[in-house]
Amino acid sequence: MTGGVKAARLVAVAVLPAELALGVCLVAGVRIPGAVVAGAEGAVLLGVVLEAVVLGRLWRAGRRAGAGRRAAAAGALRTVVPLPVRRLVAHELRAMHSLGLWVLRRRHGVPEGSAPAPYTGPQTAMMYGLVFVSVVETVMLALLVPWPVAHRILLVLDVYGVLLVLALHAACVTRPHVVGPDGSLRVRYGALFDLRVPAASITAVRVERRFPQGRLVQLGPDGVLDLAVGGQTTVTVELTAPLGYLRPLGRRGKAVAVRFHADDPRAVVAALTRARTAPSTIPDLPG
Repeated sequence: MTGGVKAARLVAVAVLPAELALGVCLVAGVRIPGAVVAGAEGAVLLGVVLEAVVLGRLWRAGRRAGAGRRAAAAGALRTVVPLPVRRLVAHELRAMHSLGLWVLRRRHGVPEGSAPAPYTGPQTAMMYGLVFVSVVETVMLALLVPWPVAHRILLVLDVYGVLLVLALHAACVTRPHVVGPDGSLRVRYGALFDLRVPAASITAVRVERRFPQGRLVQLGPDGVLDLAVGGQTTVTVELTAPLGYLRPLGRRGKAVAVRFHADDPRAVVAALTRARTAPSTIPDLPG
C-alpha cells in the first residue's frame, strides 16, 4: 500500500469524524473561535483534496486494468475507506431508514408469499428502558450543567443518542427473519446481520432453547453460529455443508449450523418444514 493511500485512509478514519464533531458543535449553537473553525476547515479541505487525488489515481488504474466506470470507482473506495468504517456508516444509515419504515408501519425484505418471523420480544423492554434512561439523563444534564456551551453540545448528542437507540430497535422490528415460499431462510438482526440460507442447504430444523454467552454473533468451536437476542436462541438449523456469513464489521466466517431466536420458534419450524414439502401452504407467522 502506497503512502498516499495510507494517508487517505487516515483522513477517512480521523479527519472526517473530527469535521462531523465540529459540525455538531456549530449546529448546537456553540461559539467556536474563528481561527479554530478556519484551521479545521483547512485541514478538512486538504484531506478532501488528498482523497480526491488518491481516488482519481486508483480509478484511472482500475480503468486501465479494464474495469468499468462503476467498478473502478467502487474499487477505489474500497481501497481508501477501511471496511469497518464503511460497514458502520452503512449500518447507521440503514437503521435511520428503518426508523422511517417503523413510523410508516412497513417491513423491509419480506416479499409476497414469504412469512416474517419477529424476534424482538426479549429485548423490547430493554430498548425502551434505554430510551427512558437517555431521556432522563438529557433532562438531568439540562438542569445540572451550568455552562451553556457544554449544555448545548450534550443536548444534541443526547437527542441523537435517543434517536439512534430507537433506530436500532426499529431496524429489528422492520427487518424480521423471513421464511421463503421455497423453504429458504433469511436470518437477520436489524441492519447489523443478514444471512441467507438456501432451502437446499437445510437438512433439519428444530425448536431448541439455548442461552449462549458472549457477543451478538459468535461462532463456537463446533462450528455452530449463534445469533442471540436477549441472551437466548430458540431455533436450530442444521446445514448440509459449511455456509459463509458476514460479521457486522465485515469479517467472514463459515458455520455448519445456525442457532437464532424467534419469538414463536414452533411457527418458524412449522413454516420451514411445510415450505420444504409443500411451498404453496406456507402460513403467516405472528407479527
